[in-house]
Amino acid sequence: MARFEPTDAQVIPRFAGIKTFMRLPHVTDLDGVEAAAVGIPFDTGTSFRPGPRFGPEAIRSASALLRPFHPGFEVDLVEALAVVDYGDVPVAPGDTPGSYERIEAGLAPLVDAGVFPLGLGGDHSITLAELRALAKAHGPLALVQLDAHADTWDEYFGQKFFHGTTFRRAVEEGVVDASASVQAGMRGSLYAGSDLDGSRELGFRVIPSDELRAIGPQGFAIEVKSRAADRPVFLSFDVDFLDPAYAPGTGTPEVGGFTTAEAIAFLRALRGIRLAGCDVVEVSPAYDGPGQITALAAANVLWELLALRAVGK
Repeated sequence: MARFEPTDAQVIPRFAGIKTFMRLPHVTDLDGVEAAAVGIPFDTGTSFRPGPRFGPEAIRSASALLRPFHPGFEVDLVEALAVVDYGDVPVAPGDTPGSYERIEAGLAPLVDAGVFPLGLGGDHSITLAELRALAKAHGPLALVQLDAHADTWDEYFGQKFFHGTTFRRAVEEGVVDASASVQAGMRGSLYAGSDLDGSRELGFRVIPSDELRAIGPQGFAIEVKSRAADRPVFLSFDVDFLDPAYAPGTGTPEVGGFTTAEAIAFLRALRGIRLAGCDVVEVSPAYDGPGQITALAAANVLWELLALRAVGK
């Protein structure tokens, strides 16, 4: 495929301070576009350390070094996909339901145009709005979630919509088919031994971190592909899937997590899935380490997800 070159009319002129994912052109005219990075700068759904509203900016900054050729899949991402940075969708800080409406409306043009959305979060509550938007085109999606937490509580602090209830609401609303979905990487302290039972009762295949290490990337891929089959998949990557040594800049860090090398291996093993959308969430730059290692990890995970789309479209 020839490299996508947006017209002058499509490209929004840059000015000092503007950053885009992978230094891609900032384009909102979707004619000819196949994939788009989209920032969702919202963190009202956090329960501990806030700050993911600044995640999209940090991820974009850290992505500046990323080059287009993926040696693992032997594909040039910008040759294989017409990809741009769409900018940020609007949100209303402090208003979760109102932000969901704005996010859905902001994503609607991409969904209507068949553009693959690459979500830059934002806390994990935003994923419900993404799933709502995509389900209008695809029906219930299979979810692949890499995360330290299952996010299937019924409520927290009396709230039905926050980053720990996202996937219970998604199943209840019919935008995710739990029987086709896998949640992997769960670990850390719990309120009760039954905390993960809620996910299993909803129908999710839950793979805690110790089991995930034991089955490895190929075993993980077998689980995902056997459940998702030919369904469209949404892959949601919470950076707290990674150990705090690799991703300190997040709101609810859990020790005993995975390395960036392990995360890449799990993602690359999924080659062949029918990826319809994805996001990377919970990057909180104020807690990041020198060199912005959390944002760097998030940017590289997004690059891997873009590659999965490029070889699986």
